[in-house]
Amino acid sequence: MNFKKPVFWDLKKPNLFSNILFPFSFLVRLNNFLREMKLKKKSDKIKTICIGNIYIGGTGKTPTTIATYNLIKKLNKKIAIGKKYYPGHWDENIILDNVSNLILDKSRLKIVKKAINKKIKILIFDDGLQDREIDYDLKFVCFNSNKWIGNSRIIPSGPLREHKESLIKYDGVFLQDTFYSKKNNLVINSIKKINPKINIFKTKYHPINLNEFNKKKNYLIFSGIGNPENFKALLLKNKIKIIKELKFPDHYKYTNDDIKEIKKIAVNLKAEIITTEKDYIKLNSHNKKDIKCLYIKVKILNQMKFMNYIKSKLYG
Repeated sequence: MNFKKPVFWDLKKPNLFSNILFPFSFLVRLNNFLREMKLKKKSDKIKTICIGNIYIGGTGKTPTTIATYNLIKKLNKKIAIGKKYYPGHWDENIILDNVSNLILDKSRLKIVKKAINKKIKILIFDDGLQDREIDYDLKFVCFNSNKWIGNSRIIPSGPLREHKESLIKYDGVFLQDTFYSKKNNLVINSIKKINPKINIFKTKYHPINLNEFNKKKNYLIFSGIGNPENFKALLLKNKIKIIKELKFPDHYKYTNDDIKEIKKIAVNLKAEIITTEKDYIKLNSHNKKDIKCLYIKVKILNQMKFMNYIKSKLYG
């Protein structure tokens, strides 16, 4: 399913549209409450970590999961990444499968069982905080400091899966240290007011292949991701000259006509084209021609502190 977030979700305050939809948010809250009543399952045969969000889309969940996986595998334990299978999210599945031991299934409980059968010792879930069937050993929430919680309302009135007060039940936060240092501090203070004991770990996007882009040329960029603002900001910070941006819904499936139109616009503007890895892997070999891909990785800052925290929580 291709989904494009309503603009009013990210306004500082709820507007008329948000207020009209506000009564429906109570249905989501009721569903969350009923889920909490479920008996959570936990196994002493495996340690589970969940990296998710309460803000829908664009919090860097998948690259943060990969960064966490790469750090934790240094513990010399057999580890894997678990991800619930959604038909339209195969772009993320390919990225995860390329860099990790990935276990997919339509049920997260079955993923745990598969991991135990494979003698996995640490299973890291990409998404799943709202799946109450599993009692995770550690639960992390990802936030983007620029978006934070949008208008602070629950879907469909706002962008939140849960109210921000739910942070009281989580162990840690991964906060994208974007390009807004003042906002970072405001977000940290807001989080600490809700849960003074929560651990906050800053993360940062690092472009891998900037040397492939000529900074003297003009560029058209396009993406179908949860937070295209970060993609654009990262390029601008590195002095890439953007003269046109095209935005598509998250997990968008490009047609041949879409790519033809993108290339036509670029030719008319005398611009080269850049997209994200998540978008690039969805293109066939013909459509990839004349399109460059920006590869990025997420780095967890203060890695020693993070690893000490993981070891103390998982193994005492």
